Amino acid sequence: MKEISEILKSYTQARTSGKKTALATVVKVEGSSYRQPGARMLVTEDGILTGAISGGCLEGDALRKALLSINQQQNKLVTYNTSNEDDAEIGLQLGCNGIVHILFEYIDYEAANNPIQLLRQLELERKEAVVVTVFSLKRNASQTGTSLFYRNDSQILNLRNDDFGLLQDIKEVLQTKTSIVKKLQEKNEDEALIEYIKPAISLVIAGAGNDIQPLVKIVAVLGWKITIQEGRAMHTTKKRFPKADNIFTVKPEEFLENIVIDDQTYFLLMTHNYKYDLAVLKALVQTNCHYIGILGPKSKFDRMLDDLLMEGIAVNEGQLKKIHSPVGLDIGAETAEEIALSIISEIKAFESERTGTSLKFKTGKIHTEIHYD
Repeated sequence: MKEISEILKSYTQARTSGKKTALATVVKVEGSSYRQPGARMLVTEDGILTGAISGGCLEGDALRKALLSINQQQNKLVTYNTSNEDDAEIGLQLGCNGIVHILFEYIDYEAANNPIQLLRQLELERKEAVVVTVFSLKRNASQTGTSLFYRNDSQILNLRNDDFGLLQDIKEVLQTKTSIVKKLQEKNEDEALIEYIKPAISLVIAGAGNDIQPLVKIVAVLGWKITIQEGRAMHTTKKRFPKADNIFTVKPEEFLENIVIDDQTYFLLMTHNYKYDLAVLKALVQTNCHYIGILGPKSKFDRMLDDLLMEGIAVNEGQLKKIHSPVGLDIGAETAEEIALSIISEIKAFESERTGTSLKFKTGKIHTEIHYD
């Protein structure tokens, strides 16, 4: 979502300045590629790039293709064979061993159904959604482009007014939380990237000490939403945490009053105040949140469980699974910055349903596989 949010901001700035734009989207990958289907990049007519469709190797040529799309005011699909070291079109020995299909869409500001307006729907609610992009690998074929937005059973927004008969596939993508590329039965030459998109992580931090500052800086780079809460008014200030989205001075018993918990909400207890953390943990274990990270040694957590039990709260196995204490991956972290990296890495691994082990020992593909039907 960070990439999409930055694209939306750049689009608004470009439109205000009267600059024409095009949207580049990776729609299909065969073999290996740095970016996967769904990666996007906005290009303005004066060459400003927002987002990325590769690790930097394709952006130069993609800029030229995007400018051509803008000039001709047409959608275009370009295929890059990154396994071909003699590819004269790119002029680089990429060595990625993959074929990347990228769709370039001219953005018509006057069209109410342009692709950017569709992507804007993602920011209206913190809920998972599906975006459908229709394309054709046939040379010189007409490219339909970003076409459909779906969220929940009752919300469907078809901006192209075309019926692709994909509703069942869209619902399956939402259920499995996995994007797919599917050939359209009604149109033999067309395929559809049915892309699952979830909202950005919302990280709620109990604590506003100095060790929270590097944590917030790293999280801000990732584009996660940041809420900081604790009881010391002198610590919970915008000056100390300029990158935080929300900062509140609250008593522990009021900790959840400003918080909306969804599937992408993660909690960290890092106040260095045992009683405050205990009170917040007491409230959190009785909610439907699925991740609670607690800073400190295992002995601290054992004490917290004992104290909760004395208050009549027996933490069950299901509740224990969502509590991560000590929080973080074992990377030998010592400094505040290293500890922040350890914590953020564990949250990202948990969110991606990964173990956080070294890629050196991974036998399968690095990226989450896209299913091709």
